[in-house]
Amino acid sequence: MFIGITGSICSGKHTIAEWLVSVHGFTPLTLRDNDNYRLDALHFETPSDLLEYVTKNWIDNFVTCDIDSLYVLETYRKRPFFLLLAVDGPLTIRYQRCLARCQDLSHQPPTLERFIIENDERLFKIVAPTNEFVRNDQGHTLNSDDFSISSIYNLMTMADLTIVNSFLSLQLLYAHLHGLNITNSERLRPSWDTYFMHLSDLAALRSNCMKRRVGCILVKDFRVIATGYNGTARGLKNCNQGGCERCNDAVSCGKELDTCLCLHAEENALLEAGRERTGQGSILYCNTCPCLRCSVKLIQSGVTEVVYYKTYGMDSWTSRILKEAGIKLRQHSPPTMRLVLQKSDYMSGIANISDIMM
Repeated sequence: MFIGITGSICSGKHTIAEWLVSVHGFTPLTLRDNDNYRLDALHFETPSDLLEYVTKNWIDNFVTCDIDSLYVLETYRKRPFFLLLAVDGPLTIRYQRCLARCQDLSHQPPTLERFIIENDERLFKIVAPTNEFVRNDQGHTLNSDDFSISSIYNLMTMADLTIVNSFLSLQLLYAHLHGLNITNSERLRPSWDTYFMHLSDLAALRSNCMKRRVGCILVKDFRVIATGYNGTARGLKNCNQGGCERCNDAVSCGKELDTCLCLHAEENALLEAGRERTGQGSILYCNTCPCLRCSVKLIQSGVTEVVYYKTYGMDSWTSRILKEAGIKLRQHSPPTMRLVLQKSDYMSGIANISDIMM
């Protein structure tokens, strides 16, 4: 695995990299002309040189914090074993980390205003406005040509995994990193369950129902035999165009279903597959737990297992009748490709700011 880390100033990028090195045995890599140069790392002249070395030694684990442009990211992302990790945090906490770092290094600390300006310059490639600019309300603050190329914010939006580091101690951060399981191989190549669940989510994007987006996949012998999403029947006006009065009204979940004109995702998939292609060994993957009426149809169609991600209002009923029919029901929560970790009470204990990582 090759992990690249990018993020805002004093967000904890290097602390996370050092954790990967010490806990998981990653090898640190740097570019010689970068500010992140470290003596204990392997040094390379260009991103291409770095990538060539990583590719030749792909069986090992590597980490770098030297990702500051779209060119570098695209160079590394060619490889299927690359993972981009973005790190951010509240501005006030990051400023306190900066003050602590300056104190440790005996450097003159920046003012909060100077820190904010440098933060904006790094994140958005902004030329800081002067007081005269503010008074006149004119001028340009964006280098538009650079923004799409090397803005750190732009890179962070492309991350596979995002951590909002608002933790006030190394212990709290490390505990969450352990729970996050960054090195999970499914982040690079999904398991069958995760693969089919993502396909279900993709199918749900075609939904035209006004109530919720539901998508499902019917699978047999690891092959997709049918897909389905919820919405009005063929030839009828789409639900999101006013085709179903029930769904376009404020009707509660599970109410007035007899007047609903929308087919459920599971119904569409079963109709597409037919009885002959389902039967023994067929599995339904659905991004939402099937309702009671769909569960009955799944039983009759011979589906032997149902895997879902999100819960629904009648899960207990669904579980009971599927169990009675001998159909396995289980929930699968795939490791998301973009996960945000936060801590709501980050402001408590601010006095211990010196313990916070750089």
